[in-house]
Amino acid sequence: MTKGGDAVSRDYEPVPGQWYENLEEEEQFRVLSVDEDSELIEIEYLDGDIEELDIEAWHEMDLERIEEPEGWSDDDEESDEDEEWDEEDEDEDDDDWDDDDEEDGDEEQDEY
Repeated sequence: MTKGGDAVSRDYEPVPGQWYENLEEEEQFRVLSVDEDSELIEIEYLDGDIEELDIEAWHEMDLERIEEPEGWSDDDEESDEDEEWDEEDEDEDDDDWDDDDEEDGDEEQDEY
């Protein structure tokens, strides 16, 4: 089989959310979006860099599908959840602090 034939066997279509490894560059990335009208593929590397590729550049890469890398977290989704939880948690903490401050203030005034 020719080298060209080998490349075709690994010619994956870009799937949003799917992780790939560029075997020539030894870089891992995931597909963020595919715009079929403009034939652009938006990808995000492990370090957070985002790049747009045209469909021709995509098909020229020697790609392999991979599982999501260990330790990778989708900051967008998780940070939204964290922010909601943190805000609720902070509100409760603020109420407690306000109560404590008022009590402390009353005690200090009584002492003088």
